[in-house]
Amino acid sequence: MRNKSEHSSCELPEPSRKTKLNQNRQYRFQDNFRWKGVKVCEYKTGGDNWDKIARQTLIGAGNESTKFHLRYFEIAPDGYSSFEKHKHEHVVIGVRGKGKARINRRTIELNFMDVLYIKPDEPHRLFNPFNEPFGFFCIVNAKRDRPKAIKEGTKGQRHIGTK
Repeated sequence: MRNKSEHSSCELPEPSRKTKLNQNRQYRFQDNFRWKGVKVCEYKTGGDNWDKIARQTLIGAGNESTKFHLRYFEIAPDGYSSFEKHKHEHVVIGVRGKGKARINRRTIELNFMDVLYIKPDEPHRLFNPFNEPFGFFCIVNAKRDRPKAIKEGTKGQRHIGTK
């Protein structure tokens, strides 16, 4: 399902022309960490430096004028995000299962309701070496730059494993 064009998980989704700007709306939480009216998408289209991760944009795809976007990501067991860096920052909040984050050369575990701040230009990857899904909210700037993929083993980086 992936194609050759590389788009970022941080890329702005295409706004719907049917949705009016700044309309109040509620997305009802449903079973299995889904929200009614919110599309489940691949983390990115294209690329081979990520696996088994899905994205739902809760705030930011509906023509809201917020200065932030709220997304929910879910990484299946043995899945991982791309190893990347960019000028914008992230706030990550664990809400399902547990996972790990590789921040530059440091690996940390994220559990339920743990909060992680990832500063600008910090190489990072989130991954799930556990046997249950790892879900987290990710808050980013509405206006943001495209991430730059980091090749593992370059510029003094040790191999960034997912275990």
